Amino acid sequence: MTICTGGVWAATLTPMNADLSVDLGRLSAHIAWLFDRGCDGVALLGTTGEANSLSLKERLTLIEAVGDANYQADKIMTGVGCCAAGDTLELSRAAIGAGYPNLLMLPPFFYKGVSEDGLFRAYANIIEKLNDDRARIVLYDIPQMTGLEMSVDLLVRLRDAFPDTVIGVKDSSGNWDDMKEACDRLPGFSVFAGTEKFLLSILRSGGAGCISATANVTSPILANLMANWQGSSADALQEYATQLRMTLQAYPAAPALKELMAISSGEQDWRTLCPPIMNMNKAQVENMINDLQKISFNVKSLSKDVEPQ
Repeated sequence: MTICTGGVWAATLTPMNADLSVDLGRLSAHIAWLFDRGCDGVALLGTTGEANSLSLKERLTLIEAVGDANYQADKIMTGVGCCAAGDTLELSRAAIGAGYPNLLMLPPFFYKGVSEDGLFRAYANIIEKLNDDRARIVLYDIPQMTGLEMSVDLLVRLRDAFPDTVIGVKDSSGNWDDMKEACDRLPGFSVFAGTEKFLLSILRSGGAGCISATANVTSPILANLMANWQGSSADALQEYATQLRMTLQAYPAAPALKELMAISSGEQDWRTLCPPIMNMNKAQVENMINDLQKISFNVKSLSKDVEPQ
């Protein structure tokens, strides 16, 4: 049975201290703020969250801290996919133990050119060793980072083999045809687009929603679209959400979003990034602010000045 809530999810940023440790207090406040601004769920330790720059110990500490906050179980998803199956298992067990069975799982991504059988076996190995009927796995397809293609055939094969465990996919490939095919071939499967650009289309195709990096700063706009996706304003709301996404997408994700959080909150520590990711330069920041102002996005309040009618 699916435990993962559909709708608008933020692939959350991970606030850092000056020594590059995770700022757990700021993270807790950010999660609460995202829920207050209309997010249906929050995905931790993903690409935007700089998870692969964090040690296993740091990720386990973060999971424990979020577990102590006792958020609603169906509104938290934890990134657990690592190159080593043992690390993925340890993170998965920790997340489930903390009360959050929704697991966002990358494939083991170091080796390239592996077969579909190899990817299937890698996931099957983890699921079989995890051996926990509480686990709800959302596969994470982001080929531009992993270098691996996850076909719809593979999704079907994994869902059929583990129907109570493999419940969805976050498709960050940008390939709408694959997302639509997954919706068509896997009714009831939680197909999440990795960008709000496809939010309305995915909902109209029977998918679950989106898990978006830019939802860190745009969630009220996306929540409005989610609430009205069956209404007459849906296309206009989607058009603006897409325009905003494409504007932000022109800049590096974590640096841009952390810059906007720093500007809006006045908290300069938001700008801390884990190398090799670096801050944007002054010209880039000015260009981003100007681009956002041109489309009536208020950088200070992180909201649209006037919603489309």
